[in-house]
Amino acid sequence: MKNVAGKKVLVTGAAMGLGKLFATRAVAEGAADVVLWDINEQALKETAAELEKPGVNVHTYAVDVSAPDAIAEAAELVRSSVGNIDVLFNNAGIVRGNGYFWDTQNRKDIEQTMAINSLAPMYIALEFLPGMIASGEESRIVNIASSAGLVANPRMSVYAASKWAAVGWSDSVRLELEQADHDNVRITTVCPTYINTGMFDGTKKILFTPVLEQDDVVDAAWKEMIKGGPFVILPWTSRLNKILGGVLPVKLRDSFLNLVGVYHSMEEFTGREKK
Repeated sequence: MKNVAGKKVLVTGAAMGLGKLFATRAVAEGAADVVLWDINEQALKETAAELEKPGVNVHTYAVDVSAPDAIAEAAELVRSSVGNIDVLFNNAGIVRGNGYFWDTQNRKDIEQTMAINSLAPMYIALEFLPGMIASGEESRIVNIASSAGLVANPRMSVYAASKWAAVGWSDSVRLELEQADHDNVRITTVCPTYINTGMFDGTKKILFTPVLEQDDVVDAAWKEMIKGGPFVILPWTSRLNKILGGVLPVKLRDSFLNLVGVYHSMEEFTGREKK
């Protein structure tokens, strides 16, 4: 796959942040159809208005991806009006809270986090992956996970759990496609550390680990998606932490991650300001 020209691309969480940038990139490369899903209907319309240009069809669907029925309904509408999707970006995600797990006051935060970060990518893939396989055309699924899905971290246990689930599922399906010789479909799992989207405002600095810029994450994910690569782990310190976590005894691993600040990074987390 050289680019997404002529392809049908669907992006979840498309109204802002990484999702908007993925959609912008798809339009720039000449995708035939760019399908935008987001729960924020107003922001979705504004993004669509910015992206519309001759030769590209931009479609918007206000979808709550935490609800399986809403996913199924929206997917049916997409198939009937747009057709099979060639490139899927499972980008929508949330983070809640910054306290210890036992201090959780609202159990719905747990349900929402798992529903959006873990289950939604599965349900959405179930809607479009069979069509990708049947088409025989070069197709891609990009699952935006997190470095929190590779290394445990205090004060974000539920978020980490949701991303560990996403990483395990995503890479397992990649292997299933290879075993079943469905070589036309490739899955890329993207695991960045904190990104400058506002979603992780207030996080404390980790030694040698910058807060990532959105454009850099999108560019790395896009390049790996095009060539059908399996993983994007950003930055290099996240790759190092994963390696050390696999080879060091637990106490030594914990001492190292404490020293560089990983285990303290969520102590002053505030998150994106709610309007």
